[in-house]
Amino acid sequence: MKKEKTKPDAVEEVKEEAAPEVTKEAELQKALDEKNDQFLRLCAEYDNFRKRSQKEKQDIYSSSRADVFKDLLPVFDNFDRAAQNKGAGLEDYSKGIDLIFQQFADILKKNGVEAFGAPGDEFDPNIHNAVMSIEDENFGENTVAEVFSKGYKLGDKVIREAVVKVANS
Repeated sequence: MKKEKTKPDAVEEVKEEAAPEVTKEAELQKALDEKNDQFLRLCAEYDNFRKRSQKEKQDIYSSSRADVFKDLLPVFDNFDRAAQNKGAGLEDYSKGIDLIFQQFADILKKNGVEAFGAPGDEFDPNIHNAVMSIEDENFGENTVAEVFSKGYKLGDKVIREAVVKVANS
């Protein structure tokens, strides 16, 4: 005789059939949660890296500025001494100014700053700022005739254009 299934047996059979599906769904959910956790950790690591890099960049910038000003302070001290020494003769005062100028030029050179712009140079609008123009047969075409302010560059970057008078432009 065949045993008829009772309600509790039928429920148990449905649970047994559904159990592998639930287990598979739980495994997939667990894998998704793990990947989500990895993603969140990766995002947090990147954010920390970005913040750390930004702070390092700011620290380098501040440090390099401090180094340049540290180099300039002795020049400032010498100007201060020269200003306080009003009783010095013109020759001594002139000699002191020349020494301070040379000290300042050495600091620029040490920091990689080059001056440019001299009479006779070919005019280049990328590095020269022409404020005047003259016709003069003593100069070639598009030639710097006079320099009002020297230009300065650091490597290939122009810090300040030379302000010049251009001949025969």
